[in-house]
Amino acid sequence: MQLSRSRVQCLRGGITAALLLAFLPNIGNSASIDDQRALFLKVYEFVERGDWSAVDALDGVDRQSLEGYVLWPDLRALQLRATIKTAGHDEVEAYLDQYGTLKPARDLRYRYALHLAKTGNLGAYLKIYKQFYQGLEITQLDCLALRAEIDAGQQQRVVNRAVDLWTVGKSQVNECDPVFEHLADENILDPADYIRRFGLAVEAREFSMARWLGKSIDQRHIDIASRWIKAQRDPVAFVQDGKQWGNDSTTRKQLVYAIERITYNDPLHALELWNDLSRGRRFSAEQELLTERHIALWMARDKLPGAYAQLHQLPVAAQNEEVLRWRARTSLRDSNWPNLLADIASMTDAEQSSEEWRYWRGIALQHDGKVSAASELLSRLAKERSYYGFLAADELGLPYAFGNNDIAPDEQIITQLATRADLIRARELFLVGLDGRGRSEWDVAISFMPAEQKVQAAILASRWGWHSRAISAAASGGEYDDLSLRYPLPYHDTFRQYAQDASIPPTWAYGVARSESLFMRDVRSSAGAIGLMQLMPNTGREVAKNIQLPYSGLDTLTNPNSNIRLGTTYLGQMAARYGGNRVLATAAYNAGPHRVDAWLPEAGTIDARIWIENIPFNETRKYVRRVMAADTIFHWRMTGETRRLSDELLLVQAGGKPQRVARN
Repeated sequence: MQLSRSRVQCLRGGITAALLLAFLPNIGNSASIDDQRALFLKVYEFVERGDWSAVDALDGVDRQSLEGYVLWPDLRALQLRATIKTAGHDEVEAYLDQYGTLKPARDLRYRYALHLAKTGNLGAYLKIYKQFYQGLEITQLDCLALRAEIDAGQQQRVVNRAVDLWTVGKSQVNECDPVFEHLADENILDPADYIRRFGLAVEAREFSMARWLGKSIDQRHIDIASRWIKAQRDPVAFVQDGKQWGNDSTTRKQLVYAIERITYNDPLHALELWNDLSRGRRFSAEQELLTERHIALWMARDKLPGAYAQLHQLPVAAQNEEVLRWRARTSLRDSNWPNLLADIASMTDAEQSSEEWRYWRGIALQHDGKVSAASELLSRLAKERSYYGFLAADELGLPYAFGNNDIAPDEQIITQLATRADLIRARELFLVGLDGRGRSEWDVAISFMPAEQKVQAAILASRWGWHSRAISAAASGGEYDDLSLRYPLPYHDTFRQYAQDASIPPTWAYGVARSESLFMRDVRSSAGAIGLMQLMPNTGREVAKNIQLPYSGLDTLTNPNSNIRLGTTYLGQMAARYGGNRVLATAAYNAGPHRVDAWLPEAGTIDARIWIENIPFNETRKYVRRVMAADTIFHWRMTGETRRLSDELLLVQAGGKPQRVARN
């Protein structure tokens, strides 16, 4: 049984194993804990709905066993949260007194505090707030506390804090509205306060809010906010109508902002408009530097003619590391090896020492006829187990430096860790499907361990099948060479079967899954992608429809079997779309095929290595390199054989059709 529900995000904190043992239920032995876990899963969904009858229906032996389970506090907290509106205060407070330091209790306390405030019991709320939340700067809770202070007639104590919460460039949470109304009713806010917040709203690009604030200032501020809105909605028209706006400092800021927005879609048009504007207005030196740099960088990212010249002619003050990187990438795209060497030489020492630029300096030296220097540079890089290390080895025909070194298990330490109450709690949360909570508690416990214990904890997590924590703990302990820990093979048969069905290598699917989620089945990205292979809900729905897989949203996407099936199928679709070119398909999996289509050359072909370097999105560029390297490592892990990375880097052709690249 797998559980997947949205959870209230609350405070995190650590607790020592010794203290945890003092108030946890008895931790059963390994023979009984499986039975306890089964009982927990049997009643969990009922309790989550607020129905405790499933627990009451257990016979005496089972009930006693369940009460002795390490997750019994979680079950009780779940019941009290579900019934918070009807639960007695004494019952909730008794639970908090008993289990108050555990995370489920902290979650319950947060929910209970909000319930007290919502039902008007502000005095009780304020007591909890002062003990647990004061000073943590949680706006929702702070505003509720201020309301309680106001109701208690202590207005003078809250004025400064209330004004601080009001003076921000965004709308605050609804709980702050009564506090802000109090400020207005008491005439505490003066025009200077509104002008200050107006400026913050403009800086935050919250122009509608700025216009609302302008109504409490004067018509001039309303007009200024309205012009910001015009610059945001139709920047081209705003710039073209710029003469009617005057030549004051605010107008110049608005014009710079409009040019910035135009640049994202049409850098050449932005450059034309900017050149015209800058002839007739006196922009500040900073405005000129930032605007010209912004346009030049987007010309380079969009591979537009004249990009290198635009980057090169920027004043020294505008040439930051990103400018120097894109100068080098543009030289690389043009196969201008002397320029590339000069561009790399102009970078900081730290930037030059990165694998990326060590590799390309070696390639540039080869093309410049300095074969000995190139070989020396590339041979050192070939000792790395990485994307560039593999490419360097390919250039010289050297074996790959997989450098696998299994960590020696220390069974005494592992046994001690396996019996720690906090790690048992984390493991059980993972095993019952509450993965996110389990990770949170595991990470807190691991954070206090010395490096040698973290490494042994990684082995323990791997034995439990908890691969994301094994990878994380090993890295935290400074261990990177045990490839069985860092590149595990979970769901082996599932990956093999569905990859075969999708006509793709399972090693590639493994590389995507590891890069996307570290094999976490429930993880959700900031963009909304879900599950082991991080699928967007709409993509999952469309792919499921195509292969006639029943689709039930979150439950389907957090189920490893269905997620792997959907992810490998979609990966196969991307491979077919781009004629088997795995570089393009990987980029499309991350950024979307519509973007990859726009990044293809208009004519001819380009070396896949160079195409990757010129991907406009930093995240996608790093992602493609990471997946391709992981694919290579997983192939070695699964077969014991080396598959040359360069053999997988097909030439990128207009239209996405692949051509085999000849390797040196």
